[in-house]
Amino acid sequence: MRRPREVEVIILAGGKGERLYPLTKDRAKPAVPFGGMYRIIDFTLSNCVNSGYRQIYVLSQYKSHSLNRHIQRGWLPFFSYPMGEFIYNIPAQQRIGSSWYEGTADAVFQNIYTLQQDRPNYTLILSGDHIYQMNYRDMLKHHVDNKADITIGVVPMPVEAASEFGIVVADQRMYVSGFQEKPKANPRTMPDDPTRILVSMGIYAFNTDVLIKQLIEDARRKDSSHDFGKDIIPKMVRNGNKVIAYPFTGVMGNSYWRDIGTLDAYYEAHMDLVSVSPQFNLYDARWPIHTVYSPFPPAKMVFSGGEDGKRIGTVLDSVVCNGAIISGGRVCRSIISPNVRVNSYATVEDCILMEGVVVGRNCRIRNTIIDKYVHVPPNTVIGHNLEEDRKRFDVSPGGIVVIAKFTAFE
Repeated sequence: MRRPREVEVIILAGGKGERLYPLTKDRAKPAVPFGGMYRIIDFTLSNCVNSGYRQIYVLSQYKSHSLNRHIQRGWLPFFSYPMGEFIYNIPAQQRIGSSWYEGTADAVFQNIYTLQQDRPNYTLILSGDHIYQMNYRDMLKHHVDNKADITIGVVPMPVEAASEFGIVVADQRMYVSGFQEKPKANPRTMPDDPTRILVSMGIYAFNTDVLIKQLIEDARRKDSSHDFGKDIIPKMVRNGNKVIAYPFTGVMGNSYWRDIGTLDAYYEAHMDLVSVSPQFNLYDARWPIHTVYSPFPPAKMVFSGGEDGKRIGTVLDSVVCNGAIISGGRVCRSIISPNVRVNSYATVEDCILMEGVVVGRNCRIRNTIIDKYVHVPPNTVIGHNLEEDRKRFDVSPGGIVVIAKFTAFE
């Protein structure tokens, strides 16, 4: 007989990411680039590897080719299959019934055979589209020590954000008594702080036998949306299951967590990276963030004045990745991804430039996200007149211009 595994991880990576369009035009949300050289899912996968959990299923659905290719190229070397380690990307297959994944719980239910076959003692269910650093072993220890049926990762947030998140209602012992899914009014606040709420991180630790039972029961319900937050967890609370909250503390004092579900949230998380003292620390070697490592040359900044004394390659308060060349242009408070080129006399401020972007001479660009392989012609102005920008590009509610991958300028 096969020996049961202690812990298996299921990463939910199938969301459409409609609010991140056009960045999700050709890719799944977890495959969207982040921080210059990473993909969003790299943060969850790095947490798994750094925590010592190397039995991972990734459940994908929409536009999964880019995500699957990234996992194949960047993550397979971390796993030793002879030692029982694995990472499998499982696209929606309509294995049960005739529908695609209808909710987070349904995604796991449609792959319930993996749990029944592997029989892990505990199952971690994670989201593949959040930015944070976390040692999942600490959460699982909290789960086991409290003899819980399910443990929910939670993080405090201002009460004003209640309508954007699932709210966990818990007492001071972190025993959960209720769950509100994106309440429009009267959110339940923390017991000792009426200005804050406990937000569900979309991270769950289950006893596997409890999880299987809950999934089967939920699948039979015709009135269910088959979602953990909307259906499974509220039902477990009502039925007297032991539901515990785990307060997120991060690692090495880094308690940063962001759900980057919108273009503005995505942009703001990047601006967090370029601050003088970044809220999110990418540079702590004790908790590395892994990704696909490509053989790009070092970044280069050239020209120290030129013949006219103004052709100076300058970079201030920015992240610059390998292969980038700042050739006589000026970059400030921006993310410069691999193989980006900023040409002479161009100014790039408060921007995210993804891989392969070329900025022509004399361009003035600010408050803009430019997706991969866009060539911006010389003398182009973006981000300075939003009315004109809306005629050509997407503009977020917060006024961030977004230029889709491979956009051709007239």
